[in-house]
Amino acid sequence: MTAVSRTGVEAVTPVPGPAPDTVGRRLPRTLHPVAWWIWALSLATAVSRTANPLLLFLVLAVLGWVVTVRRTEAPWARGFKYYLYLALTVVAIRVVFRAVFATGITPRDHFLFSLPHIPTPDWYAGIQIGGPVSLEAVLSAATDGLRLACMLCCIGAANTLANPKRALRVLPGALYELGVAVTVAISVAPQLVQSVQRVARARKLRAGSTKGPKALRAIVVPVLEDALERSLRLAAAMDSRGYGRAGTATPRSRRVTGALMLLGMCGLCAGAYGLLDATAPAVLGLPAMLTGALFCVAGLRLGGRRVTRTTYRPDPWRFPEWAVAGAGVLSAVLLYSNLGCNPAELNPALNPLSWPTLPLVPTVAILLAGTAGFTAPTPSPVRRGQAT
Repeated sequence: MTAVSRTGVEAVTPVPGPAPDTVGRRLPRTLHPVAWWIWALSLATAVSRTANPLLLFLVLAVLGWVVTVRRTEAPWARGFKYYLYLALTVVAIRVVFRAVFATGITPRDHFLFSLPHIPTPDWYAGIQIGGPVSLEAVLSAATDGLRLACMLCCIGAANTLANPKRALRVLPGALYELGVAVTVAISVAPQLVQSVQRVARARKLRAGSTKGPKALRAIVVPVLEDALERSLRLAAAMDSRGYGRAGTATPRSRRVTGALMLLGMCGLCAGAYGLLDATAPAVLGLPAMLTGALFCVAGLRLGGRRVTRTTYRPDPWRFPEWAVAGAGVLSAVLLYSNLGCNPAELNPALNPLSWPTLPLVPTVAILLAGTAGFTAPTPSPVRRGQAT
């Protein structure tokens, strides 16, 4: 409401509503995307260390809880369930392959059923197609598939919680073009999920009653058409913004940058080999890795001079980012160090069959990664009637 004062100036009557942010921030506080990726990749590293099904199920529970309480209201942030479907498919395929391409059973195994045996040639020795299937083989395949499924769910959680386009802004200038390609590749899965959701809503509005495999054609064709149109729009946008241009770099500077990066990558590979192999010379360990890192830094600095980029509203890195990333890294370190637990508890044997134990320190490490659900900022809910 407005009122005219004696001086002829309109006075605005304040309208009741939520108070503005005291610090002037117009957008809700969201966690830095790099922190979510560090957390997810660290948890995937911890998963690769164990084959204990109890710990793997605990990781899935932690991932599901953190995604539920800290995902945003974006359409692509609702696609974690599709990663769970993919994880179940991976486990099922692993079990089926182990049952079909069996390697025989021992007298101590528990027999389940037998498949028709197909003779194989002599050069295919060691693997048979069909035959008896044991409970130990099925459980071993399910555990291996569950570990891979947990890694996929970790990547799915990172895609659900973090916006990869925001992570592109923190890359060095020399890696900008490579970062764009990686960002486009990473965002394929969320965009496909969003396309499937749009097509499903459109079919409901049109009263589509076809379900099951018969509805596959009505969903796949619009999704593929939408993906093709999005690819053409992305190509046009990248071309209009000068993607792939040489800039002001001379051929000599590009050659020097490429040589520095190549030498740096070779040094990092040699250093990693030297650290992992105890019989390698000492010069191939930490010295080679440090030298390779210096070459990479020099190449990035030299290549970044020809790229000038500005960042609008940079993402801050504060205590929540340190807490989330640190929780993930600490969980991976605890599982790799075997601190306070027996290595046999991380990879329990299936022969003889026994119920796996739940080691204390790895359990605490995984629960520590779950603290990201508390330390990360709460995403602001979308109010009804709020303008977008």
